[in-house]
Amino acid sequence: MDGGAEQRQQGDALVTLTEGEWAGWSFWKGGDPFEDLTGPFYWRRDDDGGVRCAFRAEPRHMNGGGFMHGGCLMTFADSCLFEIARPALGERFGVTATFSSEFIGAVPLGSLVECTGEVTRGGRSLIFVRATVTADGEPAMTFSGVIKRTGPRNS
Repeated sequence: MDGGAEQRQQGDALVTLTEGEWAGWSFWKGGDPFEDLTGPFYWRRDDDGGVRCAFRAEPRHMNGGGFMHGGCLMTFADSCLFEIARPALGERFGVTATFSSEFIGAVPLGSLVECTGEVTRGGRSLIFVRATVTADGEPAMTFSGVIKRTGPRNS
């Protein structure tokens, strides 16, 4: 895996993959221990500037019923919230202020889990996002969230 030079926060490196299923996709490594444990969650910018986030459903992501655990989906969605908002965040850091989700479909083992969304409003201190998560193209979750901007990113 080849790493990039861009930094999100101290100890957090951007890694862009060059081969395999995720060639051309990036992920953040080292700055969020919980995301490092549950992910990696990949992302890439589309030609239109939008972001697409994704990962593959593995056995460690499943609940006792054999489908993806809701907490795993919410962790992925929170990660997506920030990737979708990244252009609006600029050089600032942020925290999740509110997060609302609706589970609308199951995610079976092996599914390609993807998320796309949009910033619906970006103000001086708050960024509003809404998005949809799919499993193999079928809707699995919708969510909306608000990011509260904080200080500048550490370098």
